[in-house]
Amino acid sequence: MTPPGTVQEFCLRLIQGETLEEKLAPPPRDLPDVARGDGSVPEAPGRPATLRIVPGREARVPPLAGWGDLDQRVRIIHALANHELQATELFARALVQFPDAPGPLRQELLRTLAEEQVHTRLYVRRLEALGGAFGDHPVSGLFWNRLRETRTIAEFLCALSLTFENANLDHAPEIAATARLHGDEETARILDRVAKDEERHVDLGRRWVDAFAAPGESTWQAYRRQLFWPLHPGRARGEVFQTEARRRAGLDPEFIENLRAAESEVPESERQRRPTS
Repeated sequence: MTPPGTVQEFCLRLIQGETLEEKLAPPPRDLPDVARGDGSVPEAPGRPATLRIVPGREARVPPLAGWGDLDQRVRIIHALANHELQATELFARALVQFPDAPGPLRQELLRTLAEEQVHTRLYVRRLEALGGAFGDHPVSGLFWNRLRETRTIAEFLCALSLTFENANLDHAPEIAATARLHGDEETARILDRVAKDEERHVDLGRRWVDAFAAPGESTWQAYRRQLFWPLHPGRARGEVFQTEARRRAGLDPEFIENLRAAESEVPESERQRRPTS
């Protein structure tokens, strides 16, 4: 396979690839970020036949309470691998969709993409060690579906970095604790690494959302203004709130306290719907 010549070529190949090898091949070092294209993006990712995205109702995942059962544990780890694969694809999509994003931000997005590839590979190898394979179960496109309407790079960062990855600051430690409760130290160590990396990813989102904010606008205000329904702050947290992880990610006290108070559901009157024009 001919090596990609630019960041644009690499990202399109990753998004459209129909093998896991294409998805998880890391970006070459010093890949030129030129000829960035016009921002046209694929509507959906290419996938191997066994990993085609299906409606969420067809890709149910067991609750953590089922971790002690090997079949349910494998199913949960399979879903985690798909979450990381979607994040990989979506960082590539952002690099294609927003060719005018600042060069330093684009380089950070590319490095983060590579870390998401590592996370995916770790979960895939853990699946195989437990007797499973990535593609054994149906997978949903939750992240793709939620970010498809993103219109600006700041909206992308609010949705992926400050919402989904922010939530994983809570979810990953919770799952790791459940794994350890059942003696599954190998999976717990993977989740520990993911949680630590997420602090850096949230920090990336926080720094650049601040850079794009209106004069005098706080991180929280910029986040709320650019977060569109069905996303809301309640999606950026889990049940056990990890305050220190968010401090390490650079989030300020206002953001942390508002997020701590956020509910997982919000009333109709508070829903931020996309304007019709």
